[in-house]
Amino acid sequence: MNRLRVPLLAVLVAACTADSVQAQWTIYDPSNVARNTFTALTKAQTLVVQNEQYSKLRRMAQRLSLFTSLAKYVLDDVPAWRIHDFADPNSVLFARDYHAALNYGDRPGAGFQSVARARLAAAAALGRMAPAARDATLRALATLDAADSSIIAATHQTGALRFNGRRELAAVAALERHVVDESNEQSATAVLDKISGAEMIGARQKQARAQFVAALLEQLLIDNKRARDTEAVAMNMLLGRLRDGRVQDARLLAGAGDDLRTWRQP
Repeated sequence: MNRLRVPLLAVLVAACTADSVQAQWTIYDPSNVARNTFTALTKAQTLVVQNEQYSKLRRMAQRLSLFTSLAKYVLDDVPAWRIHDFADPNSVLFARDYHAALNYGDRPGAGFQSVARARLAAAAALGRMAPAARDATLRALATLDAADSSIIAATHQTGALRFNGRRELAAVAALERHVVDESNEQSATAVLDKISGAEMIGARQKQARAQFVAALLEQLLIDNKRARDTEAVAMNMLLGRLRDGRVQDARLLAGAGDDLRTWRQP
């Protein structure tokens, strides 16, 4: 009897185990499958975009020197900034100070004063003039003051720009050497620094041109004022003749008649 119990128990255990294995079910969740599918597609698309960006950056990082030498863009025999020769006493005899001002600048205007014709003191003479003559003289003196100021400022700007131009030329030459450098070790940051340096030099050059144009404009203004004053004098003479011509002619004729009537041969 005991011998039969062991096999029966084994059969019962096997039967129970088989029933539990057959009881497993496969569960399908559509929302979960859709979410996983969307995530996989998004990651695949992101990988494609990143690969394209990487290829684009690699093409952008390639230097132009890989395809052609940049040395062909270098200018030969660039005109250098020259100074007026004033150090040699035999080359400049009477305008050495003014030539030095044109070379290095002269804010006080001592160089211009050394070559400009001096003016006499006008205060004493103005006090003895008639009102009309004094007004005309004051306006002429004002024109001279404006001309002196414009010439002194233009001389200083020209000298300062000429002096700084040599340093600017050295900066441009250094930037040119860096630009045509064919080394592949330079990063994009170095290229941006070169662009920034070129923009800074360009801004300085534009400022220098604006200063030169301003100096020329001031000289033209002074010349126009002189021309206007000359025309005003001529017009005043014409208007005075038209206004007082008959009276002056009568006085002239009367004076000439009196001279003829009273003239006696010596």
